[in-house]
Amino acid sequence: MSTDPDRDQTSITRRRFVAGSLIGGAAVALPATAEAKRRSKPVHKPHHRPAKHRTALPTGADVIVVGAGLAGLTAARNLVNAGHSVIVIEARDRVGGRIWNHDLGGGQVSERGGTFVGPTQDYLLALAGELGVGTFPTYDTGDDVYMADGQRLTYSDGGPLGTAPPDPTTLAEVTADIELLDQLSTGIPVDAPWTASDAATYDGQTLETWIDQHSVTPRFKELVSAATRPIFGAEPRELSMLFVLFYIAASGDETNAGTFERNFDTRGGAQQSRFIGGSQTIPLTMAAQLGHPVVLSSPVRQIRQGPSTVTVVSDRLTARAEQVIVALPPALAGRIDYEPILPMERDQLTQRYGQGTLTKVAAVYPTPFWREQGLTGQALATGGPVSATFDDSPPGGSPGVLFGFVGGDYARQYNAMSPSARQTAVLDQFAGFFGAQAQQPTAYFDTSWSGEQWTRGCPVGIPGMGTLLAYGPWIRAPIGRLHWAGTETSTYWNGYMDGAVRSGERAASEVLAAL
Repeated sequence: MSTDPDRDQTSITRRRFVAGSLIGGAAVALPATAEAKRRSKPVHKPHHRPAKHRTALPTGADVIVVGAGLAGLTAARNLVNAGHSVIVIEARDRVGGRIWNHDLGGGQVSERGGTFVGPTQDYLLALAGELGVGTFPTYDTGDDVYMADGQRLTYSDGGPLGTAPPDPTTLAEVTADIELLDQLSTGIPVDAPWTASDAATYDGQTLETWIDQHSVTPRFKELVSAATRPIFGAEPRELSMLFVLFYIAASGDETNAGTFERNFDTRGGAQQSRFIGGSQTIPLTMAAQLGHPVVLSSPVRQIRQGPSTVTVVSDRLTARAEQVIVALPPALAGRIDYEPILPMERDQLTQRYGQGTLTKVAAVYPTPFWREQGLTGQALATGGPVSATFDDSPPGGSPGVLFGFVGGDYARQYNAMSPSARQTAVLDQFAGFFGAQAQQPTAYFDTSWSGEQWTRGCPVGIPGMGTLLAYGPWIRAPIGRLHWAGTETSTYWNGYMDGAVRSGERAASEVLAAL
């Protein structure tokens, strides 16, 4: 068993770690949506009958993939297309991980989890194109709303600041600090941020302490928190400065440098487009086309490495394979019992890589009434509980759906409230953004990702102070026959769906080289 991450990584491309789930168990290929069934085309000729025709659970394959999120399914798809047998084991009763459609009725959906795609997220866009899943623009016609200290401002995101509000009290600091963050991020290698020349300095301070050194305006500091809550599910005091700079650098690709603006913006940014049929259409279609078992409702409890095989023990089956890909967030991957135990460094990494704290809330209306007011449905607020909102209406514009992100301290406060108090607080805030009509939805729903057993937080795993410097090389390093995937392991678009796809492709390449 190899315990040298640098040696293990020299022969593979560097990428990342995906937002998976644990493992699951009725050996049935997942049903695709009606649209996915209509569009889907077989990507290979299966070596075995599809799982839905099976009467017994599988006991072995060339590769076992733990987690049926985007990362795990991407890895499985690539391996199957290369001619190998694969079993995917998932803890939930569905595929998709942190991607989860919500049925609005009448064939329309909203998204409880990952939603958007934007420029330089080419791996996700290419996959969607291969699967026949189209995109449409996020509604962005009109003005955004900004609320701070009880004051309401409307503005166009077509200006030089993009989605950032042109608040005269913060304008100078927004411009200077974003430019400086972008500049500093260029010195952070996306495949190994812990090797940056100032890595020790950056990993020894938080974003909050850095902002305190570069800002004197209280409202600007509040605006920074309004940005970190939806992006990370965390407060600035919870974020290593090295991780923040890496996250900015990762908001690009091999030919386009990452920027804060691309991460944060809608127009020209990561929130620019959405998927027809909802983002979960992608994993649903992949699972339906796989032709190999996708085992649901079967959390993986133990992984035992032997001289020539690996045994995976889950609630509904025990199976063997030559190689295993664990496509889960570090925090969940660390809860599996490994035999022999993992190297100290890998275990220490997972202990220090907790999930963000994020809840997604949504209100449904007969129509997107805010559009009639010349508003995009996008709002940014320094107060809570909601820090940012978006128009999540279906392509045809009916029904109207507003969703909001409740993150960090506000998510913890929200969780302590009664369900009725939560809804009242959110709808009152929506009314402040868009008028009294917002208090009369036909439906309201929320998703506490920190409360989801097989997620335990969203949107991304967050390394604690000093973690990247001390244990960063172990985020992707194979350990014997074990390989790691998930958006947290990705070099580009870490924390996003594109990063999950990238990590699945990287992990599949590692395994193909080892088989």
